[in-house]
Amino acid sequence: MTGPAISVHGVSKTYHRPRERLFGPKPEVHALREVSLEVLPGERLGIVGESGSGKSTLARLMLGLEPPTAGQIVVGGRDLAGASFAEMQAVRRSIQLVFQDPLGSLDPRMTVGRIVAEPLEGLGVEVDHRARVAEVLDSVGLGEWAVGRYPHEFSGGQRQRIAIARALAPSPSILVADESVSALDVSVRNQVLNLLLRLTRELSLTLVFISHDLWVVRHMCTRVVVMRDGQVVESGPTAEVYAARTEPYTSALLAAVPTVETSLARRAAARDR
Repeated sequence: MTGPAISVHGVSKTYHRPRERLFGPKPEVHALREVSLEVLPGERLGIVGESGSGKSTLARLMLGLEPPTAGQIVVGGRDLAGASFAEMQAVRRSIQLVFQDPLGSLDPRMTVGRIVAEPLEGLGVEVDHRARVAEVLDSVGLGEWAVGRYPHEFSGGQRQRIAIARALAPSPSILVADESVSALDVSVRNQVLNLLLRLTRELSLTLVFISHDLWVVRHMCTRVVVMRDGQVVESGPTAEVYAARTEPYTSALLAAVPTVETSLARRAAARDR
């Protein structure tokens, strides 16, 4: 791929809440305000910010799930605003989402095999579906034994592996992970994070990793974008942003990240009470 994997130019997104009065105006919520950024092929970009900062809204727009109110989004060289149905199918094959809640995103009435094969069928991917399902399940540390089972038969970490396998099935070049490990405990979370890192390297994937946890982003990403109130307030190589902390908001986010020292101090303070 030549050029950026994803380009976002001056994108804004406004939602309208229900009217508070019968004939009054609909209140506006500005989820994004003139956001511009680029994601380079093979890059691991972290998008961080507090709840309500606009990071998940930006992800939905990148995936073509919603249109922007203003601005332009280009994925793989295709402008989403003017894309035909066939072009959007190609875009959706090239960019896939790993959901935050694997149990909520996996149909409990479907077997794992059907869940993982679903995007292949929906996007018309012409491969041997059975072989591809077995291949991606193996790549995430599950085997063909999982094909005939149902989501409730798996642990939280295993369900997230199924969600990753489903996203990988149509062979995307871009993976978007939206708070994909926030519901997991620490030991399982680290296993899933390391799996994502290995897969992005082995498959030469571009990763857009969305999180409120700056420690996780520091571990995962080569570059970081910090969002607040629907705007980008800071961006750059991860190590530089974490070291410089030129934006007070970034410093506040970093100060809230637990470290070994702060965890030990809190435990000591709790014992002294």
